[in-house]
Amino acid sequence: MIIDLTRLRSGIDHEVVVDETYSFSKEELEHTDVTSIDDVQIEGTITLDAIGELYLDLDVQGTMIIPCAITLKPVPYPFSFTLEGTLSELLDEITEKETNSQNSLDILPIIWENILMEIPMRVVSEDAHDVPLSGDGWRLITDEDEEENSELSKLKDLL
Repeated sequence: MIIDLTRLRSGIDHEVVVDETYSFSKEELEHTDVTSIDDVQIEGTITLDAIGELYLDLDVQGTMIIPCAITLKPVPYPFSFTLEGTLSELLDEITEKETNSQNSLDILPIIWENILMEIPMRVVSEDAHDVPLSGDGWRLITDEDEEENSELSKLKDLL
């Protein structure tokens, strides 16, 4: 998502208004637990601060689809966050180098890293409460009731 900064840098405009909608492709979502993220709304402004550095004030909101931790059914998970700070601060947070292009700015890497921080560890759909958590010879073990393997407990006795 390339933003043209020519008019801002030349002093013609005092701010660049950002009002974009972006949908992430399957390739961009590889290696994440997210199934899809469509229609992410990005609104805000990019200005120059007192020392001439780019200052971003962006509101990002959307809905990601994540598989349920129990049933693997898709669960919509809404997210919303605000990006506020200078370009160098925001790039330091995501450990990315600033490009030398004075006339354009790609804000997508900054937005993507912040979306990644919004992904929850696990989600459970409302339908999962009716799903049986045990059956013939099996049961769901959660962190709270995780039992020690009896074979491994025998090894502890040796130490």
